[in-house]
Amino acid sequence: MKGDAGGKMIIKSKLKWVGLVGLVLSALSLFTHFLLARYSYTEEGITEYQAITIFSWRPIFENADLSSNNKLYKRLWGPVRRLESLQPHAKPRAHYSVPVSESDRYIFVRIRGGFHEIRSSICDAVVIARLLNATLVIPEIQSTTSSKGISAQFKSFAYLYNEDQFMAALANDILVVKTLPKTLKGARRKKEIPSFKVINSQSPYYYLHHVLPVLIRHSVVELVVADGGCLQATLPPDLEEYQRLRCRVAFHALTFRQEVQELATKILHRLRAPGRPFIAYDPGMTRDALAYHGCAELFQDVHTELIQHRRLWMLKRGIVKGNLTVDSNTQRLNGSCPLMPEEIGIILRAYGYSWDTIIYISGGEVFGGQKKLIPFHAIFENVVDRTSLTTSWELNRIYGREANLVDKYPKTPPSAEKEMRHEAWKTSGQRPRPLPPPPARPKSYHIEGWWGWVAESDNEPESTVIELRTNAHKLLWEAIDYMVCVEADVFVPGFDRDGKGRPNFASLVMGHRLYQSATAKSFRLDRKEIAKRMEEISDHLYEANHTWIKSVRSHLRESLLDRLTEESKASKSLSFLSFPVPECSCLRSESKGASTSQLPAAIKVARSCPAWMGKDVVSRPGDKENEDDLDEDDSGPFGLFFRQSGGSSNRNNGGGGGRGGGEMMSSKEETQMEDQEEMDGGDR
Repeated sequence: MKGDAGGKMIIKSKLKWVGLVGLVLSALSLFTHFLLARYSYTEEGITEYQAITIFSWRPIFENADLSSNNKLYKRLWGPVRRLESLQPHAKPRAHYSVPVSESDRYIFVRIRGGFHEIRSSICDAVVIARLLNATLVIPEIQSTTSSKGISAQFKSFAYLYNEDQFMAALANDILVVKTLPKTLKGARRKKEIPSFKVINSQSPYYYLHHVLPVLIRHSVVELVVADGGCLQATLPPDLEEYQRLRCRVAFHALTFRQEVQELATKILHRLRAPGRPFIAYDPGMTRDALAYHGCAELFQDVHTELIQHRRLWMLKRGIVKGNLTVDSNTQRLNGSCPLMPEEIGIILRAYGYSWDTIIYISGGEVFGGQKKLIPFHAIFENVVDRTSLTTSWELNRIYGREANLVDKYPKTPPSAEKEMRHEAWKTSGQRPRPLPPPPARPKSYHIEGWWGWVAESDNEPESTVIELRTNAHKLLWEAIDYMVCVEADVFVPGFDRDGKGRPNFASLVMGHRLYQSATAKSFRLDRKEIAKRMEEISDHLYEANHTWIKSVRSHLRESLLDRLTEESKASKSLSFLSFPVPECSCLRSESKGASTSQLPAAIKVARSCPAWMGKDVVSRPGDKENEDDLDEDDSGPFGLFFRQSGGSSNRNNGGGGGRGGGEMMSSKEETQMEDQEEMDGGDR
């Protein structure tokens, strides 16, 4: 018996070892599989092209080596050299008093609106508190209160921004407290605090002569800001320090809470993991913006009905003036409508960006759905957004612990009368008897899809708790997109106006980039000019000729610098943060007495940087190459920039055939194509 027991123990021991060896071999097999998955085979051998990821994006590149020394790379990704002397400088420049340690005046602000409206309103609230010499209570963001179904872990302002950083960064500007004193909390609960519903772009005179007397009398006032911004963008020259205060709030004090920053940093790391620069593209195609500017007919589907319904709603409330029916094509040619993703894709390819360029699409909503992005995905292979660069648990982490709304808000049970009728029908005797009417189909409204209420009512249905929660989530999504867009190598806006005709998310991004790194490429497109160019090739969008491509390249190159003056006139009067120069910048000359003739008029007036910011910029030979020369001399394709590569194509020079074309051609090949165009009759 002992021998049998010993034999069984030996067998069990051997089985354990076999199982252990099997597990080790399986682990080694998986490790080898993932290791090999990082490499791809090319004609030059095995090349590492991407890192192991657990999310859906797996980039595809035609050429693993992207040299930063050639002229094409400098034209596409290089800095705007003429703006390198423009440096951020938002610190006070004149006598600037520090606030007293105690104050008996408090301003409480409640803010409504979207991401860009909230950001602008907070900056204005800080300036107003400084203007009135009052203590600012941390603003309340209405769409992020716990009543909207979001996590109770975060309270209002803290749902989006870092409260402690906000208070510390403004310690030398204003006094900031998290809550009202106990003596005033009771008055707020009883709604005894005087309240002002402030309209957009109020003047300093209004606050000094209407709000300040009430503040002195009651020690506290409440400002309700619903239109995005409660102080005019352009201030008198004697209040220039308040403009710099706006910059300190927007670009230094308003930092997102830690979880949001960490996720945005992860996304940036994943975008840069392949070792290539990337473009951030904001379509700006929201329903409100399309309705306000009369762009409904650009869709020609059910979305046209939705846009017109929204425009009717705006007309009734005086938000927009004019007629319900607008010629959308005329609006598009006037530059009043967003550029479609397909148009953006074509002009980027014409400028020289290849089909494997990494493009990050920002924005919480692209009205029209993924259908409008299909042509863009066909033009560029590596198109991503936050959903393809994150996992669901990473997104859920920034939301916090949220209640199950299905359990918290159960469906209303049927009335007793309906129950009695149903029971009476069951016991009404033998058949035949009339069948009961079918139950009413429950109405469910979704962000995308058919909106059943369009044909039933002029008013839109009230938002459900789930929709209110989604609106709060959108603020976090846009916060992530904002950080990615600011740090992108190139930024391209599809539209720069919101549903009220004011600067939108893209405008704030361009203003932040202009302040933080003026040399980073931000294309300020002239939509009217682009629409005109697109009309020229409307019959052959993907077969543009040499002349057309050169004109597009010239326009995009000019938009980097020459459009700054126009932007300062068009956007700055509506939103200071969209163009915070020259008030929040200074000029570092290349040498003593350097000329600023190459700078736009809107920037020339900036003051020289103080000595403590460092020595003057030393100009090195070859640093400031003429961008016109870069455009003329690069070896990028001028001809059929969407040509498909054939089997006889020469691929020895790294110009392998790829999807959508855009491969590098030698000067000889380019000349042959141009000669062939002339023989065929020039322009098509």
